[in-house]
Amino acid sequence: MKINFIKYQGTGNDFIMIDNRNLSFPKENSELVAHLCNRHFGIGADGLILLENNNLNNFSMVYYNSDGHESTMCGNGGRCVVAFAKTLYPEHEYFRFMAIDGEHSAEVKEINGNRTIVSLKMNDVDEIETIDNDYFLNTGSPHFVTFVKDIDSIDVDYEGKKIRYSERFAGKGTNVDFLERFEDYIYVRTYERGVENETLSCGTGVVASAIVTDFSRSVNKSVYKIRTLGGELSVKFNSSDKKKYTDIWLEGPATMVFMGNYEF
Repeated sequence: MKINFIKYQGTGNDFIMIDNRNLSFPKENSELVAHLCNRHFGIGADGLILLENNNLNNFSMVYYNSDGHESTMCGNGGRCVVAFAKTLYPEHEYFRFMAIDGEHSAEVKEINGNRTIVSLKMNDVDEIETIDNDYFLNTGSPHFVTFVKDIDSIDVDYEGKKIRYSERFAGKGTNVDFLERFEDYIYVRTYERGVENETLSCGTGVVASAIVTDFSRSVNKSVYKIRTLGGELSVKFNSSDKKKYTDIWLEGPATMVFMGNYEF
């Protein structure tokens, strides 16, 4: 069988994109998905995304982590699949698609060669748990967020694993975000479950970190600039009373890296 694919990355978070509107991809084959994502023996990626038909929206997004298992919402993956959808539906600037956590809206704001700027609407957040000086919330995927100093010195893999496999989170797992605040931006590094390693960027983690930063401040901001190892993103939202965060938008680049086919 031959699989045609396109590789995309969003601030270093990379994905194998497959047009599965004909439902030809063997979705139940988790070993195949993990093999395709393997950086030594496959194509290599943090995850794999299938774009499929949806009767009520432009398309559906089916997301798999690099371990081969279908997972919860991926923010950077959502931006990248919209950039991919733009190549299939060039007449559209606005998209509505279905993901595992529900319906999402997105806007293609700029195209420059293989680089597309995508603004993606995320689901509302109305519950933020405080755990000592740390925080836990769900932004489409679960995130444990902790503030640190000298973030570049943090061993994200080691410290992230300790939290991800702790007694509370060992069952379903959690992503772990290490966050440092600066005057004009916040800097985020993320350990991702399913990848079981640090990734260069995590969209739902960036959203979680922006919300936690706002939640912990005495003065609200509506827009946050975020630095990750893979590049810069922005998050904006409404948070009138800090009890519910609504109209959340994640914005940044989604870049086509290469295309090819894989036979197995």
